[in-house]
Amino acid sequence: QLQLAESGGGVAPAGGSLRLSCAASGSNLVIYHMGWFRQVPGQERLFVASIDSGGSRAWYTQSVKGRFTISRDNNKNTVDLHLQSLKPEDTAVYYCAANRLGKGPTMPSPDYWGEGTQVTVSS
Repeated sequence: QLQLAESGGGVAPAGGSLRLSCAASGSNLVIYHMGWFRQVPGQERLFVASIDSGGSRAWYTQSVKGRFTISRDNNKNTVDLHLQSLKPEDTAVYYCAANRLGKGPTMPSPDYWGEGTQVTVSS
């Protein structure tokens, strides 16, 4: 089965940047719509960004538009999230997610999840 593993989390200052990576194994990502979610303690896991299977279209939640960029390399079986102009409210655990095709760009019910990577933004 598809397995996802996030990396690249850490601590960054407000206004700084981080690049998160999601490495997939067990299957080829070319057949999946991929995305990133984030979750803070006491809150629900929320959609952040997604990208279509071919990497030609992307969707973002309003709060990260213009600051985050999602990309994928199907040959390397990876999906990245470049976080720029970071704000303290971006602090969360970020999760990589995969959907079989046809479920919609906001990924209401991902088929696969990674274990998450912590992003902490200091003021």
